[in-house]
Amino acid sequence: MKAYSYKQEVKIMANEMLLKYGCNPNQKPSRVFMEEGKDLPIEVLNGKPGYINLLDAFNGWQLVRELKRATGMCAATSFKHVSPAGAAIGKPLSEVEKKIYFVDDLGELTPLASAYARARGADRMSSYGDFIALSDECDACTAKMIQREVSDGIIAPGYTDEALEILKSKRKGTYNIIKIDENYVPAPIERKQVFGVTFEQGRNELKIDNDMLTNIVTDNKEIPEDKKTDLVISLITLKYTQSNSVCYVKDGQAIGIGAGQQSRIHCTRLAGNKADIWWLRQHPKVLGLQFVDNIRRPDRDNAIDVYISDEHDDVLAEGVWQNTFKVKPEVLTESEKKEWLAKNTGVCLGSDAFFPFGDNIERAKKSGVAYIAEPGGSIRDDHVIMTCNKYNMAMAFTGIRLFHH
Repeated sequence: MKAYSYKQEVKIMANEMLLKYGCNPNQKPSRVFMEEGKDLPIEVLNGKPGYINLLDAFNGWQLVRELKRATGMCAATSFKHVSPAGAAIGKPLSEVEKKIYFVDDLGELTPLASAYARARGADRMSSYGDFIALSDECDACTAKMIQREVSDGIIAPGYTDEALEILKSKRKGTYNIIKIDENYVPAPIERKQVFGVTFEQGRNELKIDNDMLTNIVTDNKEIPEDKKTDLVISLITLKYTQSNSVCYVKDGQAIGIGAGQQSRIHCTRLAGNKADIWWLRQHPKVLGLQFVDNIRRPDRDNAIDVYISDEHDDVLAEGVWQNTFKVKPEVLTESEKKEWLAKNTGVCLGSDAFFPFGDNIERAKKSGVAYIAEPGGSIRDDHVIMTCNKYNMAMAFTGIRLFHH
């Protein structure tokens, strides 16, 4: 590796980009570069992306590119710390979805804007300060939506002139805008170093589509076409999520992603809790919350998250609620939450490796899961299948593990 001098500002050449620092400020020098003198597949149109920004950008771009190839629809993802907080395809939003994603004031949305609204809106707390990836050229409608959110940057194959000007106005002109060469094909062998030791492996070029869902091992053999699409979305999302990982999907979007957990049941619970929060945000009491004028979007999102949790008194106590609400909200009771959660049905669930025990299925059932895709291969597959049969779930064994590290 050739020596190079560290620069205070990011500098990009054809095959190399010098960065301010690596994962942390003490990790200097830092750069990304192409071996053998090849050109980088990106062009930085604005800003100075950092090390983690670029990790999110490249992983996110691969995810949305594969979602589009698999579904034929434009796609978006919201990445944080090398895992997606949300991912979705560009299906139209219902009036309720427009309201819970806070885009009901934007008029008619383009398919790409709808995809990002879904990707950002599924888990707004985790998406705060995200790096965005879009499968298609960013249009003005999508840019206007991004303009008012707290975000670190975006990667896309192109930008309309209007969209580019809108995005350049973010963060006092420092917003990271990256254009990716959509025809770029990486080398079939990838490498990285850990503790001075070089690791090498073949890239994970596994194609994920409906053909992976043919081995249905449960008594219920029926998986509707739209549910197959949702299962494919879950598996592609998992392909770029830090393992262990589990993904709940409904109607073309991830509604709960559990990433980087050592225990699979903890992963299933984490993702299930996020899916429950997504659904509870559609409860009439939540939709009816009256926020004070000019409340900051992150403060509003946090208030909703606390309101529907067991810690609701943190925002409803006397002398506190007035900081957030015009009218003191009624408590969303445990019985009301349980009744509302029972209405969430037809959810799909993907897992990057086999479920070792039926307890994962029991937890998934509480979040409305009816369709599952997982590799299979556990010594307790029989117990997992039996638990699915108890709830008339349909489960496909893909035979393929999707670990990502």
